[in-house]
Amino acid sequence: MIAHHVLFWLKADTTDEQKVAFRNSLQTLENIEVVKTFHIGVPAPIERAVVDTTYTFSLLLFFEDLAAHDIYQVHPLHKAFLDEFRVYFEKVIIYDAE
Repeated sequence: MIAHHVLFWLKADTTDEQKVAFRNSLQTLENIEVVKTFHIGVPAPIERAVVDTTYTFSLLLFFEDLAAHDIYQVHPLHKAFLDEFRVYFEKVIIYDAE
């Protein structure tokens, strides 16, 4: 099993309407056949020194194996999301774990 956790920090001037469109496009990634588990989130209201709440959106995906992860990376829905919305990224951090 591969966990793929992506944290997005969107640019400060991103409008609420653009954030809705961004989230809606993230949601389409659930339709990629190799995605086993899917979650979109925003920072939870937890105040602890070790908790980072500075990101805008979190995307957590689970894949059966590395081959499925690799299929996801080149899938047309993933590429379409990146092509349209990467202009809003201020910062992106990805944590992949097995």
